[in-house]
Amino acid sequence: MNSRSLFAELLGTAALVFFAVGTATLSFGFKMTGTSTSAGVVTTALAFGLVLMVLVYAIGPVSGCHVNPAVTIAFLVARRIALRDAIGYWAAQFVGAIAGAAALYGVVSSTPHYSTSTVGLGTDGFGKHSMIGLDATGAFVAEVVLTALFVFVILAVTRRASNATVAGLVIGFSLALVHLVGIPLDGTSVNPARSLGPAVFVGGAALSQLWLFIVAPLVGGVIAAVLYMALYPKGEEEATVQPAPEVQVA
Repeated sequence: MNSRSLFAELLGTAALVFFAVGTATLSFGFKMTGTSTSAGVVTTALAFGLVLMVLVYAIGPVSGCHVNPAVTIAFLVARRIALRDAIGYWAAQFVGAIAGAAALYGVVSSTPHYSTSTVGLGTDGFGKHSMIGLDATGAFVAEVVLTALFVFVILAVTRRASNATVAGLVIGFSLALVHLVGIPLDGTSVNPARSLGPAVFVGGAALSQLWLFIVAPLVGGVIAAVLYMALYPKGEEEATVQPAPEVQVA
């Protein structure tokens, strides 16, 4: 681990929060998509996916572009990162998320009639803070499942044998996919840092419910690592596809 990697993780997580959570705030807080909830869901899901896709290609060569503590814990369990490096990544990601949320809050709070109680800052939530009223148990299960799927895809497509050219596309689309399902459920975390940053500035229920959006994604990350090791026992050396059989020429 070096300072460049830590700075890349900090910067990448800050960018993810500012742009993607910013889109969520504009879509649902400022109602920029009008009365169409579906439009807001699709817009926000695409924003998360596109931002992460761009970041994978921009800072992936520097730090691997985890920008998510759940991804880092999966890499740790899968023995693809050392504990010391993982701790450094976690610190950089949480600091970056708070910095990104601070920048976003600084921008939107300068608009007329903004308040954290009426507009918010793209926070996650369950119960009355869920679009469909999902309770804590349902939200916990949803976060575990969505995170496990998302992180498993990352582990699979970042193997040394995989095609690095398309990895960013796959990772970005997978994040967009889980948001399409998760936003109506609980806002979608699948990333403890992404949930922490906005909650710090909104406070209230966003902070009191934050534990779920930290614990559940980490559990999902561990499950993803276990699945990855079971399906790819050779780890990074596992071939992406089986070689075609040789054709005997008469």
